[in-house]
Amino acid sequence: MNTGIVELIAFGLVAIVAGFFLLVSMVLELAPEQRRKWLLGIGLGTGIIAFSLKIGLILLFSLYPGPMLSLFPERQHEYAPSHLPDGGRHDSSLVKTPYTWQALPASAPSPGDNPQTAEKIRLGRMLFFDTRLSADGTLSCASCHEISSDKGGGDGLRASIGIGGQQGTRNAPTVLNAAFQKVLFWDGRATSLEDQAKGPLINPIEMGMPSLDRVVATVSGIAEYIEPFAAAFPAQPSVTIDNIAKAIAAYERTLITPDSPYDRFVKGDSSALSAQQIRGMALFESTGCVFCHSGPNFSAASIFADDIPFRLFPSVPDTEYEQQYGFTDDPGAAPDHSGSKPGIWRIPSLRNVNRTGPYFHNGSVASLEEAVRIMARVQLNKSLSNSATDDSSIHWLPGDRRLAVATQQALSDSEVDEIVAFLKALDGDLPPLH
Repeated sequence: MNTGIVELIAFGLVAIVAGFFLLVSMVLELAPEQRRKWLLGIGLGTGIIAFSLKIGLILLFSLYPGPMLSLFPERQHEYAPSHLPDGGRHDSSLVKTPYTWQALPASAPSPGDNPQTAEKIRLGRMLFFDTRLSADGTLSCASCHEISSDKGGGDGLRASIGIGGQQGTRNAPTVLNAAFQKVLFWDGRATSLEDQAKGPLINPIEMGMPSLDRVVATVSGIAEYIEPFAAAFPAQPSVTIDNIAKAIAAYERTLITPDSPYDRFVKGDSSALSAQQIRGMALFESTGCVFCHSGPNFSAASIFADDIPFRLFPSVPDTEYEQQYGFTDDPGAAPDHSGSKPGIWRIPSLRNVNRTGPYFHNGSVASLEEAVRIMARVQLNKSLSNSATDDSSIHWLPGDRRLAVATQQALSDSEVDEIVAFLKALDGDLPPLH
């Protein structure tokens, strides 16, 4: 049972029992003829007191995520952040209960209004690779989302190239394992694969169709689609934009990579990871990467997480990396922000991250090692140093009259290499293209 609930019950019982015995002791002091009346009053009063205590304790405990008293000392610091002189706003050295590692499921779930069928998946694959869905007949979904070992569901470009050679502004997110994400695009503006599939079709610098109606008219005019649509949607065989999106989404739900070395290790194969990768796995947790890149899909923006799918990036302002890589030029999901402020971004999955460079929303970072250093600095407020003396800090807090000791404050070159080695273990077997 959750120890917070146990504490609530314990405090409630103690208060009720104490109140009961106090009332009984008072009644025993009365004359015998008065006791019957008072005993009835005790019964009613105890019930009212118990109910009031329950309501009061529930409200009180809701204000404090940690325990009120040290009945359970092992939880005492579960939610306590390290307090540094700057207020600790950007410090992530949060002491929590041990993290539970999870393997990726062997299949992705589908919504009730779009169940998977072989016919629908086959149609979706046709549409995914068809360049005729673009305005000039040169680009398909697969143009920016290549299912290959060197592209990893992206295109390997800093920013994707649309029709007419137009340059986009954002790096193409991987389509691999996108079926497990609850919001899509870097700014999270789509909440399903079906919703996402429609966007690039009519984006003027991507596939460039003037309207979704034009997409429907184009597909309707291609004879080879008549039979596949009838097979995939027997109750509504005509071409509609919703059915186009449903078919593409059905195919994309097959593009998952559940059997990586990491998955085999978590499932019990102790030889699946090297000693260096296991050390990197431990560092990935202890450094704080799991605060955002958690769960089977290594993203708090996945369907497995009950968490906010967005994060401020960069969360540590004015680092050496911010201007070097132009991280604040794009406000992301916060269009009211100017370029001088950090953006709000969907948390990407780290599955197959070794294959999906260049990195970040603007594709400005070429190497995975550099991406790890940047994340340690701008999100976790770590320094980058090979000196052991930089790995911890001690601060006297005069207001609280106590010391704040912060550890794991620096990331060394060897630790970066270990984390990168672990991230490479997230590469899974690519799904078949047919």
